[in-house]
Amino acid sequence: MSNATTTETKPAPPPVDKMKIKIDGREIEVPKMMPDWQGKLQPTTMLQACAAAGHDVPHYCYHPKLPIAGNCRMCLVEFGTPAMGPDRKPVLNEDGSAKIAKSVLPYEPTSPRGAIACATPISPGMEIYPNSPATKQMREAVLESLLINHPLDCPICDQAGECKLQEYSVDHGNAASRFVEEKVHKPKHVDLGPRIVLDDERCILCSRCVRFTKDIVGDDALGFAQRGSHNTLTNFPGKQFDNNYTLNTVDICPVGALTSKDFRFKMRVWFLKETKSICTSCATGCNVIVGSREGNVYRYEPRENDAVNSCWMCDSGRLNYKWINREDRLTEVQHLKSKAQSWPMALKEISEVLRKASSGSVAIVASARQTNEELYLLKKLATKFNAITDSVPRHGESDKLLLNADRNPNSNGAKLIGISPAQMGSNLPKIADGIRNGTIKTLIVFGEDVTKHGIGTDLLVKLDHLIVSDILPNKTTESAHYLLPGCAHAEKRGSFVNAKGRVQRFLQAIQPKGDARPEWEFLHELVFNVTGQNGFASIEGLFNQMAQEIPAFNGVTWAVLGDAGVTIPT
Repeated sequence: MSNATTTETKPAPPPVDKMKIKIDGREIEVPKMMPDWQGKLQPTTMLQACAAAGHDVPHYCYHPKLPIAGNCRMCLVEFGTPAMGPDRKPVLNEDGSAKIAKSVLPYEPTSPRGAIACATPISPGMEIYPNSPATKQMREAVLESLLINHPLDCPICDQAGECKLQEYSVDHGNAASRFVEEKVHKPKHVDLGPRIVLDDERCILCSRCVRFTKDIVGDDALGFAQRGSHNTLTNFPGKQFDNNYTLNTVDICPVGALTSKDFRFKMRVWFLKETKSICTSCATGCNVIVGSREGNVYRYEPRENDAVNSCWMCDSGRLNYKWINREDRLTEVQHLKSKAQSWPMALKEISEVLRKASSGSVAIVASARQTNEELYLLKKLATKFNAITDSVPRHGESDKLLLNADRNPNSNGAKLIGISPAQMGSNLPKIADGIRNGTIKTLIVFGEDVTKHGIGTDLLVKLDHLIVSDILPNKTTESAHYLLPGCAHAEKRGSFVNAKGRVQRFLQAIQPKGDARPEWEFLHELVFNVTGQNGFASIEGLFNQMAQEIPAFNGVTWAVLGDAGVTIPT
């Protein structure tokens, strides 16, 4: 049954209990309960209420996906609650409205007392003043305290341009410092582990990294040592900070205390172009931002999607991009005899070869790292020749957080489109036998080195035609009669179906190297030349055509996918 066209009626959600409060004098209604970092309903906090009303309350230690600590004090706000008389009934103004008593310090009745907005629940009739003079004064005081021992080395800090201390200092701080004493010096360039460098002088003790490693990853590896101004972040003695999620602490660090060894000092962040994409390292399909400049990829960062990866990603996936810029990339169309060849000539010759092929004489090995659109076009060729098709399975160890045992990003797509059998890899021996006995004369391979999977070079030489498309050289590309350079996912657009059946699209971050082309582009030409079926010349039209023909995708369109994707039945 189509996910998008189902008529099944769902029960209406229960009504949301709301509460009236005032924020900067404007009355609003907000839910009494809102999800916490675990998705459990808890009393709505001042910070959540202000966010719902469009007021940005500055904060450091608070993170929506971490337990609340309430230790940075940056989110202090002035507030008031309905005054209560001796009879414990609300005191009313002359106009009948409730009189509001602002909270004050018990030892200084004329000074307002702030509440930390991240941890203080709202109450009926409460008034919050996120932009009052008293609130601004509290923020200035907190920032002044945080900057007392901060090194103020923004020009050489890797976090410059993404630093909340830098931003809030401009928005909420003082232009001048009153501090004239010598700053407290702490450890610098601390090697916490294989991927992380710590500068303790920049740390503002927000504890985000401590809570993430303990409560999200389950690796209680970080903590604070010493006291007062000498308080420092550190790893436990004799234990390196080394799990598969350490680089997330760089993302959530609001200052430049934790930096990535991989990205450190390589590029200023304001020069990077950010592109919405998908991690291709496993079937989870974490949503990512590709940071690139002038044709080179410099980093991956997680992109929030609560249906897939929340706002985290694993280190192995994050660092799996360097092969895109390898010097030995395949960048030229090649023929076994004439070597260099043009695209038009190669596609013309391949089309002639395929038009002459008889039914059953062609086999196709299509990688489950190819996009849905590319697999769909390969399936059209397979149908034309009644070809045996398969994909190569990849497996590794999984973990309890994000890493999936299936190391292909599009196994579900390959199965739903029909290019791969339910048991991926089960047809590879049949293809090998067909080549061996002479039944299969033409083999089309996309994105795989079949010599590692039972179809060795001794079998490849028996073929009349070996047509290969890949990105990096391998034993199969060396034996190819026709070699067509393909693209990394960062160099094209397309979609994958992850392990949970979520169809997600990704966008092009950089231009392909040399003469490399997105595989769907030249496959579209081949399908037209060989079968006469004309598809769409755009990725949007091609996806929409596929969605009409493949039952699992019925009712889904490229536009409907949006940035977060759509779940389909698998």
